[in-house]
Amino acid sequence: MTVRAAGDRRGAVVTGAGRGLGKEIARHLVAEGYAVLVTDVDLALAQAAAVELGCEAAALDVRDGAQVEAVASGVVASAGRLDVWVNNAGVLVTGPAWEQDEATRRLMVEVNTLGVMNGTVAAILAMKDNGGGHIVNIVSLAGLVAVPGEGVYSGSKHGAIGFSLSTQCDLNLAGHQDINISCVCPDGIWTPMLHDKLDDPEAALSFSGKLLKPSEVVDAVAAVLRKPRQVTAVPRWRGVQVRLFDAIPDLSLKALPVAVGMGKRQQAKFRKNGVPE
Repeated sequence: MTVRAAGDRRGAVVTGAGRGLGKEIARHLVAEGYAVLVTDVDLALAQAAAVELGCEAAALDVRDGAQVEAVASGVVASAGRLDVWVNNAGVLVTGPAWEQDEATRRLMVEVNTLGVMNGTVAAILAMKDNGGGHIVNIVSLAGLVAVPGEGVYSGSKHGAIGFSLSTQCDLNLAGHQDINISCVCPDGIWTPMLHDKLDDPEAALSFSGKLLKPSEVVDAVAAVLRKPRQVTAVPRWRGVQVRLFDAIPDLSLKALPVAVGMGKRQQAKFRKNGVPE
């Protein structure tokens, strides 16, 4: 694995970037002049994306801490420094927790939580005492509120955001204020993660708000890279809504059936008319 350095180009890594949102984030970083490494557990997808974007690719299973650290070290060795690390890789399997086997639950927790931890720590070690940098963790609104039908997924995302905020506090207390961690928490995004969920009633809440275009989330990532912000909900109004539900759990329990009903109606609408471009 190599990353081409060009003058003072800055190094960047995006995980889960073989397709969907990760690929679009990588596209933005390439356009901004970063020496980007596209990573994905599927090497063929990563390589195809890298050819299209004009950058480099590597296979990466974010559950493997040694692999993650090797990628970070490789970028520093090749590009000179690591400026941006985006933890985008994620897994969503719907259904009540008691209907999912241990392997499924473990997969979501290891990719969505442990993977974020591995990437964040590897990036910090690469950035610390080497000019600092910015870590962007793509979480989800499911990291801010309870989500029926997505209990394990929501739990894994809550873990990711709790870890991110706590680690930012530790960095500041240790004097590493040149390293920022930002959590971007989007509503449902029309990417491959949701492409097979239109017929899935357990995924209804992912369709209850505004179904986002990847470009809208890329814009949010670009915004926090310009001006660091610990938690950004996309869209903002949904962030206010779900925080209210989170602050008053009893209200949330009463309102959730309404929200699920809205989501199911949206699914039916999209099945009939297609998803808006």
